[in-house]
Amino acid sequence: MKTTLIALFTLIAIAGCKTSPTGRTQIALYSDSEMNSMGVQSFKQLKEQKLINSDTNVNRYVQCVADNVISVLPKKYANQQWEVILFEDDSANAFALPGGKIGIHTGLLKIATNQNQLATVLGHEIGHVIAEHSNERASQGNLLQYGMQATNAVLQTQNVKYQVEIMSALGMGAQYGVVLPFSRTHETEADNVGLDLMAKAGFNPKESVTLWQNMSKAGNGATPEFLSTHPAPTSRISELRARMPAVMKLKNAATQSGLKPNCKF
Repeated sequence: MKTTLIALFTLIAIAGCKTSPTGRTQIALYSDSEMNSMGVQSFKQLKEQKLINSDTNVNRYVQCVADNVISVLPKKYANQQWEVILFEDDSANAFALPGGKIGIHTGLLKIATNQNQLATVLGHEIGHVIAEHSNERASQGNLLQYGMQATNAVLQTQNVKYQVEIMSALGMGAQYGVVLPFSRTHETEADNVGLDLMAKAGFNPKESVTLWQNMSKAGNGATPEFLSTHPAPTSRISELRARMPAVMKLKNAATQSGLKPNCKF
């Protein structure tokens, strides 16, 4: 039974293997159309549930920043019809969903205080979409669930003692040993992709460091990194600074080619 289950999961993994924009091997079991459909449906529900900001100037500003970032996306994504919605929400947050959907909370504009800092966040969130992190997380969740069910079935078949305790320990191990580290990997990967995107669009990547300093001062990211799905701000800033020489070359090249975003409100 165990041999059959191992073979089954191996075949599933091989069938769903992809390579992320940074060269990392990932599992993606869902098709683009399936992910796009889920993203569109989720966004529709959010628009029905949350209050949408109607300030023309602010909406024009966030749309301007988003448009500049979208303009340098790979053709597959740049050709999508992106929808950008500003939600009335005090939390400093934004997100992008498969299917060309971007949500921005008004509270983010108190932390991301200029176009470059906002571009940092939007580049990061769109980076999640480009790297198919939603697909990977959904696929990972399914495989973990099936794996836990299969392990439980084996324990019951073999009449193993302390089944409940073993399954509890396996669940905690999966959470801290697989799920959270993968989330931190996703966040770092999205940072790298997003940094490239904002630089290619002509935004100043140096402001990404200021953004996370602002986030840290505002109290975000206070959870210990070991138990957090996001890297600690200090780790994030160190990674960003390490990549700064390379992305500044992208920014300078964009400026020389005429890409000079000028988004204000």
